[in-house]
Amino acid sequence: MNYLAHLHLGGQLPAQLLGSLYGDFVKGRLQGQYSPQIEAAIQLHRSIDRFTDSHPLIGEALSRFSLTRRRYAGIVLDVFFDHCLARDWALYADQPLEHFTAQVYRVLAAEPQLPGRLAQIAPWMAADDWLGSYREFAVMDQVLRGISRRLTQPEELSHAMQELRTLYEPLSDDFRRFYPQLQVFAQSQLTTQD
Repeated sequence: MNYLAHLHLGGQLPAQLLGSLYGDFVKGRLQGQYSPQIEAAIQLHRSIDRFTDSHPLIGEALSRFSLTRRRYAGIVLDVFFDHCLARDWALYADQPLEHFTAQVYRVLAAEPQLPGRLAQIAPWMAADDWLGSYREFAVMDQVLRGISRRLTQPEELSHAMQELRTLYEPLSDDFRRFYPQLQVFAQSQLTTQD
């Protein structure tokens, strides 16, 4: 799962939203450097990633990709699933996507100590509405190109958009089957945190 899904699944309190994003930027053991609520949200982020990575439906979705892209298929799938979530947001959320993303951007803007790279990208994320823009399939190309610049072998992501166009419907079906299960899992984890 990518940014939007983690934010959607991780709880709606400001500390939960922050921790849901921090999970992609904070590595290693948590040792009290953040509030207990933020650290719980980081742990939930990690649990969501483990659940997702080990789920048979995800294995099935990843197997749809060609061998040339298999190494980075998980990254491509994460981004594509955020597209599916944004595209079908009304099926999975109670509030409009625009309200949700505006809330996230307010929380980020109000936090003076964002970790590492998140501090650098948060202003761009809000200014360009990264989260809301995921609903447009064409944006996936920009996102994947941005990711490829941080990879040691970026050529393996080349032509990923062409493959996503071909796999659009089957991967969309995979998302529709998987995401409700992930919502149940995340909610059960949130309940045990209370």
